[in-house]
Amino acid sequence: MKELNIDELDFDKVKGLIPAIIQDAETKKVLMLGYMNRAALEKTLEINKVTFFSRTKERLWTKGETSKNYLIPKEIFQDCDDDTLLIKAKPKGPVCHTGADTCFFEENKKEPFLYQLEEVILDRKKNPREESYTCKLFNEGINKIAQKVGEEATELIIEAVDNNTKRLKEETADFIYHLLVLLREKDIELDELLQVLEARHSQT
Repeated sequence: MKELNIDELDFDKVKGLIPAIIQDAETKKVLMLGYMNRAALEKTLEINKVTFFSRTKERLWTKGETSKNYLIPKEIFQDCDDDTLLIKAKPKGPVCHTGADTCFFEENKKEPFLYQLEEVILDRKKNPREESYTCKLFNEGINKIAQKVGEEATELIIEAVDNNTKRLKEETADFIYHLLVLLREKDIELDELLQVLEARHSQT
């Protein structure tokens, strides 16, 4: 990403304003879109609270100045055309004036890490890296991947029987990782497994 350089920003392109996309620094959810002029950006940096230029009030407006639901900027980037900002921020409460987490009515919560890991594994399959262990597994094919799942399952069982909690956690993590690789090799997504589990749960 391109680090912020205020002097490079093109405020003149659209009547002195540039759009600012606000993203939660932790969950990565898009929270809202606002507009800034140079003064709004400078105030954001000065007070460490995201400040916009309100097109309706025609003045600077710090998000949360009434509700106290401030947006605390963590990182600010500019796009390739120097006319749009991406601000990664920490919200101090609901962002939308309606009381919703975001102005797009999404629940602002972090996706479970398993989904992130699934995305990384998919990326390794689509964009191989020579040094990647995951890519090595994909290159060795389904038989090797299935073998590794079996080996990790055996090690998991051994640690469970030995009552070694620390090693059990580690071997379980290894098993889940290799299982996700196996599922990706078979083009099965994690959500498909969850659907099977949900269907079974509804029958219990």
